[in-house]
Amino acid sequence: MNPLKVYSPYNKNIIRELPLNSQTDLEKALSEASALAKDPDRTLPPFQRMEILERCANLVEQRLEDYARQAAEEGGKPLIDSRVELKRAVQGIREAARSVNRVTGHEIPMGLTPSSTQRLAFTQREPIGVVVAVSAFNHPFNLIVHQVVPAVAVGCPVIVKPALTTPISCFNLVDCLYEAGLPEDFCRVLLLENELSEKLVTDSRVDFFSFIGSAKVGWWLRSRLSPGTRCTLEHGGAAPVIFTPSANLDSALPLLIKGGFYHAGQVCVSVQRVFAHEDVVARLGEGLTTMAQSLKVGDPLNENTEVGPLILEREVDRVHEWVEEARQSGAKILCGGKKLNETCYVPTVILNPPDSARVSCSEIFGPVINVYTYTDRKEAIARANAIPYSFQAAVFSKDIDEALDTANRLNASAVMVNDHTAFRVDWMPFAGRRESGLGVGGILPSMMEMTEEKMIVFKSDLIG
Repeated sequence: MNPLKVYSPYNKNIIRELPLNSQTDLEKALSEASALAKDPDRTLPPFQRMEILERCANLVEQRLEDYARQAAEEGGKPLIDSRVELKRAVQGIREAARSVNRVTGHEIPMGLTPSSTQRLAFTQREPIGVVVAVSAFNHPFNLIVHQVVPAVAVGCPVIVKPALTTPISCFNLVDCLYEAGLPEDFCRVLLLENELSEKLVTDSRVDFFSFIGSAKVGWWLRSRLSPGTRCTLEHGGAAPVIFTPSANLDSALPLLIKGGFYHAGQVCVSVQRVFAHEDVVARLGEGLTTMAQSLKVGDPLNENTEVGPLILEREVDRVHEWVEEARQSGAKILCGGKKLNETCYVPTVILNPPDSARVSCSEIFGPVINVYTYTDRKEAIARANAIPYSFQAAVFSKDIDEALDTANRLNASAVMVNDHTAFRVDWMPFAGRRESGLGVGGILPSMMEMTEEKMIVFKSDLIG
């Protein structure tokens, strides 16, 4: 079997070669994980899991600069942002360690009827079993943290398949877990091509499937899961922003620029569709254009780079095709609209593309912000809600009644008020609605998803 070649998405240099795993490796990992999950005597006690995760967080923190550089090199996210990702990863690991004592059951009241007297009932949460995690490229270290660390925290054996474009960060995290004292049976990394990945995910020994990636792949894999396998799916979106006349333009502009062009727009909650009132749309468009044109695009390892490459050359071609479609449909390209080179796309602002254009109704996953003119706020909200994706959204307004009314009307799992759509901290729940996903992510929510509640009832008059 030919080795996997990991390339820099910026200059296409080979960073590392890694062996791909085989059907035999897959079977061994599943067999070991399944046996481990079924043996209560091999469960790691909570205090031990907490200690392992605290030590792991310390190790990642000590190696933060090296890991951030490797993440930037393999994934293309600028170094300044990769450092932030690694800091978040450390916080996420510590959050998991400190959340172990929050994964608890509760008392069920008895004695409320004659038949329930002399009974004591309570619930406890148990590890669900074998977890399989399939991850994405765009946050190569922190996504693995969010899928693997919750499983470790609750005592589930986990098999992780990272994106084949960015596997190095996954190995870095898992190596830290091993060094921190996690038995290797509790966490295995498999580098699998598509056919074996599907066999892994759909195996009957898998109890929980965690997926981050495209909606097309995620929903397909969910349809193929074995009966009883639970799952969480985190897909993409086309995040809307409602920009009202009362909004503070000067404060909003840098937030929208960051939310739209962070990691070249390759973020599931990236700012994509900004609906601006007719009284402010011209100034907003001018401000976004000026700031977008000042962004430094290029080598992610350069300290000054603000926008790096797209993960693959074909993604540059796809983004350009979508932008050209919008242009030919009557949209005005305020800035950008062209390739910088084979791997980078110039930050682009588009004014009033048709709602039917792909830049409007599908996830761009590239450095493109669309601006739309509206006269009626409720009509703008209806347009924002009209697509099948629903993740995070935002509203900019100084009027609290207007802001809350807009937040209530937007179809989103989270609405940011006077902030960009991509805001996130690692202890908050994170979930897509409709085609954007299923279940709830975030450290503690994932820990709860990866456990099951069991009720125990004592008939107290027969005890003693």
